[in-house]
Amino acid sequence: MLLTARRARCGVWLERRLPWPERRTALRRWRRTRPFWAGLLLMCGGAELLLVPLSPLTVLVSLGLGGLAALGIGLALIVAGLFLWYAPAAHHYVSIHALILSVLSFAATNLGGFLVGMGLGIAGSAMGFGWTAGQAPEAEQMPGQAPSGGRDTEALRGGAGGPGGTAGKALAVGLPVALLLTVGGPARPARAAAGIPAPPHPPTVTTTMFAPQGFTLAGVEEVPTADGPIKAIVLRMKSASLTDYRLTTRDGGDELGLSADSLSLQGEVTLYLTKFSGCLEGLICLTFTPDTLPVPPVVPPFVFMTDVSAEQALVTSDLVVADGLRLRAGVRSGAGG
Repeated sequence: MLLTARRARCGVWLERRLPWPERRTALRRWRRTRPFWAGLLLMCGGAELLLVPLSPLTVLVSLGLGGLAALGIGLALIVAGLFLWYAPAAHHYVSIHALILSVLSFAATNLGGFLVGMGLGIAGSAMGFGWTAGQAPEAEQMPGQAPSGGRDTEALRGGAGGPGGTAGKALAVGLPVALLLTVGGPARPARAAAGIPAPPHPPTVTTTMFAPQGFTLAGVEEVPTADGPIKAIVLRMKSASLTDYRLTTRDGGDELGLSADSLSLQGEVTLYLTKFSGCLEGLICLTFTPDTLPVPPVVPPFVFMTDVSAEQALVTSDLVVADGLRLRAGVRSGAGG
């Protein structure tokens, strides 16, 4: 009771000192009749997705499909926020589509605006979906104004806490979680290429930029070699481009090197790697081995990796296009002449 009285006195004090009381009252009444904060969060998330590709950071993919997706999803979230403001009756339909776009931004743009834009979009979508028309807490009434009682107060409380309102809130909380689990669910089991043996000591591959399209981490599979099977990480993709590609054998004998200014793998591309390391989006450097993968395997969301180093057991592709291909043969230091 004491806290309530203090809040009321503080509200009266602010009302007397802040300008434009009539405009603030009209804005408050307008705000109560629509999911105002949900729309504001969606517009903030969309603006953040728009601004990230336009920032001066050099690690961003601001051109091509990634940049277009950021612009498209950002504009769509801003429009969804405006719809929640000016067409609140369609809040269920708008919120579901805004939620799908927010989750897809994690894979289609720069990690959903480095998680900020995606997080704002998911929060705004959940709030918009769970909003119930007619909710107006007594704490938001004008200071000094008598609280409305009787049927009106009971109706407002029934709208907020009734069966429909409770179900809407529960669905608003569970829907983002279910969609995230669906998008990032387990991938298909890996299948090693039959009848293609890998070298006992996989060669080392380095590239300054690895940009896959339709990338999937398929899991771990045993690959046959002359010395017995070895475990390998299986990566599947529709295509991939590698910049400053270098391959070097490491079997202890004569050293062979293969290099190219750029290498393009197209078609059904599958990589079998015993070790894989690189910097995610040029920021977070990680190393993966067959024993350090998440269980179950998931579809990773990143767009590209820099400073990649891998031990490549096997690679299959429908088409390989190389620019500036060079082959080098030599003797490893310490080996006999």
